[in-house]
Amino acid sequence: MPGTRAASDAFALPLIVAVTGHRNLVPAETAGIRDRIRALFIELGELCDARRLVLASPLAEGADQLAADVALELGIDLVVPLPGPTERYLEDFVTVEGRKHFAELADAASEVFVIESDSGAVSGETAYARLGAYLSAHCDILLAVWDGKPSEELGGTAQVVTFHHDRYMRGHAKGQAVHEMLVDDESDLIYHIACSRNVEDGSPVPGLQPLDAVWFTKDADNPRSATLPEQHQHVLQRGCTFSEDVRAHAHRMQSGCDSLLDKAPASVRESGVGRIDYLYGLADWLAIHYQRKTLLVLRIVHVLAFLMGLMFILYTDLQSTSHFMLFFLLFFAAAVGLQKFARQRRWQQKYLEYRTLAEGLRVQLYWAAAGVTNEPDWQNAQDCFLQSEDPELGWIRNAMRGAGLRSDAVSNRGTDAFHFVLAEWVGSQSTGQLGYYARTAAARAGRHRLTEGLGRVSLAASIVIVIVFLMLGDVLSGSVDAGLQLGMGGLLLLFAVREGYAYATATKELIKQYELMLRIFGNAYRRLQEARDLAEQRQVLYALGRSALMEHADWLIMHRERALEEGEIWRLGN
Repeated sequence: MPGTRAASDAFALPLIVAVTGHRNLVPAETAGIRDRIRALFIELGELCDARRLVLASPLAEGADQLAADVALELGIDLVVPLPGPTERYLEDFVTVEGRKHFAELADAASEVFVIESDSGAVSGETAYARLGAYLSAHCDILLAVWDGKPSEELGGTAQVVTFHHDRYMRGHAKGQAVHEMLVDDESDLIYHIACSRNVEDGSPVPGLQPLDAVWFTKDADNPRSATLPEQHQHVLQRGCTFSEDVRAHAHRMQSGCDSLLDKAPASVRESGVGRIDYLYGLADWLAIHYQRKTLLVLRIVHVLAFLMGLMFILYTDLQSTSHFMLFFLLFFAAAVGLQKFARQRRWQQKYLEYRTLAEGLRVQLYWAAAGVTNEPDWQNAQDCFLQSEDPELGWIRNAMRGAGLRSDAVSNRGTDAFHFVLAEWVGSQSTGQLGYYARTAAARAGRHRLTEGLGRVSLAASIVIVIVFLMLGDVLSGSVDAGLQLGMGGLLLLFAVREGYAYATATKELIKQYELMLRIFGNAYRRLQEARDLAEQRQVLYALGRSALMEHADWLIMHRERALEEGEIWRLGN
């Protein structure tokens, strides 16, 4: 249950529930609404016991404060994003009791902050619209205490619900058509508690009864469900798996995680990106950990495939004894068993997804540090990452939503932070991502040349051996004849296995990808030098981040398709 977790929560991925709801609830229903909110939190705590529940609530009168009360009772972290300065916000409260309760809840919250605007101060409906869009973009689940009726009130509960499903809010800068309107992903999950409003004709929309509580998604066949939809269960559980892995290795991570902020000025560290950097360090450490396991398995399997082939050659060219075929099968069984062992523990899947998360967080951090925001033309990194891929990868976007909870609310406009991003992200031929892609492309090219050289050597040796057979075959002794056949077969087998390993690790494709990214970062470097002002430079960084995110998505899909199957092991061995 929430509130009974260990101190290792510091390593748990947050599961963020954001609340939107009516202020003028009917008093007779508040106890029932409270019970349903409590039941939701308990259900989530049991389903995702490895994650840390967080409630994001602006603490407005009514549903916001009701949800916050329940969260604090259960020991759930409370985060309070506000649409504007507290004094101005409290002017919209109707009762003295509501203002007093706001102050009490805010004092108990772990964070209270104002969502800032690049365009200056905003107020009224526009501020509430920005708040609703922010809550939607930074939660795993939107809790809506809502009568179910549509409304034209900008920033009202009905419009926030619509925005969460369709990424569209009429009358707001975010009310433009975007790609996310048409894709199926995890970001549409709403827990809807139907309620009445304390006004004339305040009953819920026909078809709903007060206190009905359902999961509400964009599913065309079953938009309302009493149980959490299966797709969203998978997304939440994948986030749990990440938290479980972090906790399992927490003692080793405490001194071994890398940071992107080692050289960051104070203004960057104070801008809220520390949460992104912390998660980056965890994801990066785990990615390296599972990469080593994945590559070790891949290498052992290819060595076993070579030994299979060698047994087959010995059987056909040296001595047709059953022992060679027995060892052939034993090596095959060992390779398949090892592959299945690694697959059951999802080492490759974890390596690929954790590396993808880390690289997404890298873009997110540098965008936040450089002041690349989502107003009105920008997007948050998580809005556009992996949107066209496997819906279950949505757990990565959810993790990024939690990481950006603070930094996306405050735009960093300092020039020292901007110069830090240019130096550490873009860099030069020996530093930053420019240096990384230059070194990595060269290293990959070297490995590819090794494979090609082995191919040329094996081909040349085979040609020489064939010529020897043609010219001296009649005078060669049986042992020499067998030795030459064994040597030719062994060289060809070694090349085949090496080429199979290069295919499994996508060496040729990665060379092209790294060279492409090297050109992209090089072009960005030149464009940044030529830009007339910071606004234009931020546009370049936005384009650079989008390109990097697309390449990371391509990298993930490419490697997922290169998994070595049993049939491929058998073919390599033959």
